[in-house]
Amino acid sequence: MARKSRKNTADTGGIAVTTAEKIHSTAIYARLSIEDSGKKDNGDSIENQVYIAKQYIEERPYLNLCGTFVDNGETGINFNRPQFNALMDEVKAGRIDCIVVKDLSRFGRNYIETGNFLERVFPFLGVRFVSVNDNYDIKIIIA
Repeated sequence: MARKSRKNTADTGGIAVTTAEKIHSTAIYARLSIEDSGKKDNGDSIENQVYIAKQYIEERPYLNLCGTFVDNGETGINFNRPQFNALMDEVKAGRIDCIVVKDLSRFGRNYIETGNFLERVFPFLGVRFVSVNDNYDIKIIIA
């Protein structure tokens, strides 16, 4: 019996290849430790954080903005913040499956707890997390 040629064979290993991106129900999360006075001299103002996140979302048709959650005057050391808790309630209810922040420091300052959310909680809940300025985009792929 003759051997088959292995040249030019497109074997995907049984994995379906798709080019369509899932549409994500997306929320913006912004936080500032000292209550925002509306001054435009600081790049971390609430207005600036939301603007950067909205620009990012608008450039990606697979992200559908469903809400904006802002903790103004709340510390980043712990995650007991009113709007963060409201955001997590929406995530747990299945209404949000993607969170966009300006950078990781706006999400949280406690690196251990932040890492726990990024590496355990969000993957468990099937949540995509994007930090725009850090070029961090963790996509959750459910097989």
